Amino acid sequence: MRATVAAIAAEQDADGSLPWFRGGQLDPWDSVEAAMALDVGGAHDRARAAYRWLAARQRLDGSWASEYRAGAETAPAAESNHAGYLAVGLWHSWLCTADEALVSELWTVVRRGLDLVTRMQLPGGAVAWALRPDGTPDDTALLTGNASLFQALRCGVALAGLTGEPQPDWELAVTDLGAALRERSDAFADRSRYSMDWYYPVLAGAVTGGAARDRLAGDWARFVVPGLGVRCVADQPWVTGAETCELALALAAAGQTDAGLEQLAAMQHLRHDDGSYWTGFVYPDDARWPVERTTWTAAAVVLAADALAGTGPASGLFTDPSALPAAGTSQESAGWLPGGAGTVTP
Repeated sequence: MRATVAAIAAEQDADGSLPWFRGGQLDPWDSVEAAMALDVGGAHDRARAAYRWLAARQRLDGSWASEYRAGAETAPAAESNHAGYLAVGLWHSWLCTADEALVSELWTVVRRGLDLVTRMQLPGGAVAWALRPDGTPDDTALLTGNASLFQALRCGVALAGLTGEPQPDWELAVTDLGAALRERSDAFADRSRYSMDWYYPVLAGAVTGGAARDRLAGDWARFVVPGLGVRCVADQPWVTGAETCELALALAAAGQTDAGLEQLAAMQHLRHDDGSYWTGFVYPDDARWPVERTTWTAAAVVLAADALAGTGPASGLFTDPSALPAAGTSQESAGWLPGGAGTVTP
């Protein structure tokens, strides 16, 4: 774990940005994930720097560009998933550090991002994947991104409880979104070839209990390659480290920790000597592909290991969906806050 966190930190630029690898592209979602791993490993100053880099680049409408290189926007599309995920990172950081100053500093940034997410919600509860050039939401919703937004909105509600600024619009949005994820499969584009659409509703806490275990069992044979990990795409002989670790998180959330440990162990063939991880492996060719070691793959390993061990202060974020406030309920009581965390005043 220490070596892997150090490998992530080694790719961070002096200005705090956390790209896929030094000199490579940066997208907000993956950068947040990498920052979360830094917090797990105790590199809190580096995680804060990554979050502040993102905060400084938020656009007025609450969005970020979908890609940056060397600090400049290289793909300007405004995606809902990127707008929402800082809420997960900041709540995770709070669990790791109880840093009230950082919550106060970034609360407005999180609020703008999640306000944009709610404005992008479509009839039926799903959230559009992106804004059109004219600023209106696209008609297409992606299941994986929406599952991630379900978690992001719940983390946002938790942060609202900390700051004493309830956000009833978010509570309504996440209630409708959860219903769509559980009951309205036709609300989302058909990307069932991709393993993320299989496990992400469980990972994000939208599908729980027996329904979660049934969902994971249903497509197990399509995606899991014994001893190697999880296919990114069902019809391709390519296993990827991040998807395998995310499945491990979903299994832990479904109460199947032993199976999660098995998957975390299975993907260790992707580990490099310095603790970083190759992105994927094409097993018929015995070839790593793409030939890159990404910070977000390493971060997924760190988050999965922390969650499965259950020892870090934020380890329950992915494994215990009930640890977040229930969607659509009043936050007048702070009794759900871990350790009587109290209230942060912005």
